[in-house]
Amino acid sequence: MTKTLPTTVQSLGALLKSARDIMRKDKGLNGDLDRLPMLTWIMFLKFLDDLEVQREEEAKLAGKKFKPAVERPYRWRDWAAKAEGITGDELLGFISNEEVVRPDGKEGAGLFRYLRTLSSSNGDDRRDVIATVFKGVDNRMKSGYLLRDVINKIGGIRFTSSEELHTLGALYESMLREMRDAAGDSGEFYTPRAVVRLMVEVTDPRLGETVLDPASGTGGFLVEAFNHLSKQVKTVADRRVLQGQTLFGCEPKSLPYLLCQMNLLLHGLDSPRIDPGNALRHKLTDIGERDRVDVILTNPPFGGEEEKGIQRNFPEDKQTAETALLFLQLIMRKLHRVPTAAKRPARAAVVVPNGTLYEDGVPQRIREELLSEFNLHTVVRFPKGVFEPYTDIATNVLFFDRNGPTRAVWFYEHPLPPHRAHLKGKSYSATDGIQFEEFAPILQWWHNRKRSEQAWLVKVEDLKDSGFDLAQNHPKHARVSLPAPSEIIGTVRRMKNDSEVVLGKLEETLAALTKVSAPGVPLRELLVQRDDAIRILNDVEYTRPRVQLHFRGAKVRDCVVGSEIGSKVQTVIRTNDLLLSRIDARNGAMALVPSELDNAIATNDFPVFEIRSERVLPAYLRFCLFQPSMLRVYEHLSRGSTNRRRLIVEKFLDLEVAIPEDLDLQLAVADTLRKAEEGIAQLREQFGGMEEELENLVGSALHYVFRKS
Repeated sequence: MTKTLPTTVQSLGALLKSARDIMRKDKGLNGDLDRLPMLTWIMFLKFLDDLEVQREEEAKLAGKKFKPAVERPYRWRDWAAKAEGITGDELLGFISNEEVVRPDGKEGAGLFRYLRTLSSSNGDDRRDVIATVFKGVDNRMKSGYLLRDVINKIGGIRFTSSEELHTLGALYESMLREMRDAAGDSGEFYTPRAVVRLMVEVTDPRLGETVLDPASGTGGFLVEAFNHLSKQVKTVADRRVLQGQTLFGCEPKSLPYLLCQMNLLLHGLDSPRIDPGNALRHKLTDIGERDRVDVILTNPPFGGEEEKGIQRNFPEDKQTAETALLFLQLIMRKLHRVPTAAKRPARAAVVVPNGTLYEDGVPQRIREELLSEFNLHTVVRFPKGVFEPYTDIATNVLFFDRNGPTRAVWFYEHPLPPHRAHLKGKSYSATDGIQFEEFAPILQWWHNRKRSEQAWLVKVEDLKDSGFDLAQNHPKHARVSLPAPSEIIGTVRRMKNDSEVVLGKLEETLAALTKVSAPGVPLRELLVQRDDAIRILNDVEYTRPRVQLHFRGAKVRDCVVGSEIGSKVQTVIRTNDLLLSRIDARNGAMALVPSELDNAIATNDFPVFEIRSERVLPAYLRFCLFQPSMLRVYEHLSRGSTNRRRLIVEKFLDLEVAIPEDLDLQLAVADTLRKAEEGIAQLREQFGGMEEELENLVGSALHYVFRKS
């Protein structure tokens, strides 16, 4: 067996990196979306065997009979522990085939077939968990020799070392984030860790209360709740309650189910209780007090659509295909009606999209029930961008409990911190997401509530008058607040000298455009969609682009060998092509291809257009398309559910833009507008608070100069 390494982040990180590097050589795996699930089920079996060895020793010391969850010769120690054990085709066959010659020389079921048929009939619930996990697992590696190398690497992890488990848990979380980033549209919707911590912190689950996430995903809420509750454990009895009677989840998709199980195991929960079925599958009226829990923490999927059979489980006047609304009804039904063991009301914290707060019809009827039968005490409203880069949807968290009905609702508008505020919510990314420290003001406010620039209170009577509209704005937005005239005069005097020269140059520059006129031309006459599709070769390295939001351009996303690219057909892009993202075009994710991306490749989700340079210069077209005011146009041209809206390319090509026939004139206009941008950048530094007006200045100039008579 591989020599056990010292327990450090570096050593474990190196071990996992080494295992992933081995996997990169295998022809059956394409990227982290394949590699991480493979690593997970291999680690799962090693973890399980380490736990079985430990429990067997404990049973012997206690003089009790031990019932193994996995029997010979299917235990890790029987077929995987020896570095020189079965390998190659023999190893692949033992894992995947229905019938095999087992490592003990006898004929029997293959490993996966055996694990999938395990049952808790011997009194061990873990057998049901194992069977469910492996129903959704397969082996995609083609080389049994490379698989043996990976198994030997994982054999170096000690799953009985609490220190090593803690370190591995942190590393595993980072791998989950990598997988979500790699997944793009197909990835599970990810709740930023900071938001999860906030929801757990203020909901404050207590030992003895039951906690549920009915849409567990990879287990983020349950892990955070487990960490929170672990600090309350003082005795063996406390630990028994936490381990066996506290945390529950539900996740119907096989891959997230496996990842959730492993995530919880690595963080210290011995037997995760995760239901592998759809949480919405039960008729709402069949859910009784015995099925209810004390605390619900969740970010249910939204933008999806449930089938008619699921919809019929809900009251006739509240049936809908929208998953978020169905989950909200389920959560309301699943809360205990009586106080918890900690003498507190049952409570929930639920992430919802903006539409849930104000839309008519079913959403309104659900809000009416929520306010009438529950105490909706707090709505936290996040600025757009908090959930970047996974989604740009504006989101909120509803905090409610069984101490209803609602008398008044506190609204808290979480502001961007000062170092991000000037970017208006566009600053979060995969590498620079929201941090828990940014929630310090709301945590301070939570237990000492006062009206402020961020917080306000609305009586339930006012909410009823508004049709139970929960998309409330701060009262400050409804009143005009002006400084004293002397302050305004002083400010103007201070700014006058600095801005006069810049304003004069800007006015002169934009005035030059008044002599220009141009007809409207459909984009389809100016753009030709590229179809330079190439076949990806496994051993060739390719560059892939990322198109940033809000017209911030395109840059290199990564360089990968062909064997890591899932889609085998890609389009070649060239310098000065127009590249746009179907999903994020409505947020300005379009750009002219820079020279460093020449000959890069893009999937069908990134339409590529060659610009007909005999009709329009790329530098000029940039000003026509990349204006803040155009975002409303692109949003209008997009269709689909809230978090999967896609630009309709045909409608985009029907857009008309003003194009002077003289290319020299286009060049002159582009140069003029570029100078205007430089002047605007100078003004932006001087005129804080006028960013929106300044952003729209170039677009305004184009509109009024080229408007049709």
